[in-house]
Amino acid sequence: MSAKRLAVLVVPVLVLIASAVAQINEVSITAGRTFVSTQTVRTTGLPVHFGNEESVAFNYARLLKSFKVFGLYAELPVAIYPRMDVNYHLGTTPKDVGALFVTPSVRVNIFSGESVTPWVSVGGGYARFREAPVTLYNSPNPGPRGTNTGVVQFGAGLDVWFWHTWGGRFEARDFYSGTPALNVDTGRSRQHNYYVGVGVVHRF
Repeated sequence: MSAKRLAVLVVPVLVLIASAVAQINEVSITAGRTFVSTQTVRTTGLPVHFGNEESVAFNYARLLKSFKVFGLYAELPVAIYPRMDVNYHLGTTPKDVGALFVTPSVRVNIFSGESVTPWVSVGGGYARFREAPVTLYNSPNPGPRGTNTGVVQFGAGLDVWFWHTWGGRFEARDFYSGTPALNVDTGRSRQHNYYVGVGVVHRF
């Protein structure tokens, strides 16, 4: 099943369920880095390297159901890296790319409501890449300046509630998406975008 079809199925179900339960909501913001693995150009055998750039992630979540030590949440992770350097020796790739990921998801918290809460998350949705208008050596970029694609999200994290309704959050997510337009053939139609971040979470 494609990421777009998954999102079409998941979002209405989460909305309907959330409207029928008591309102327990969370919002969070974390900051960290996104990592993309090196890719190899088929025709030249040369690598394309990606910088490990600063990133930020926002999240809204709503409790759907509690069962013993588990809590089931609907959540909306949104992650952004504004500018990731792209390095290729021949200089035909865009100088940099940026990305936006929006992935409606389902999250399961363990020891929900306790002061220390590990969790896992899965979902899918939409990704948008921005390609720089120039190549690595500042020539005009002959390729697209924007690429839309589906994305699947897998995540895990830990929340530590240290003061009333405020806590700290560590999270790691893999946004498995299509690829940006690199102007070279790496033989890949999808790539892993690994995000790791720390920040704060607020419950209301």
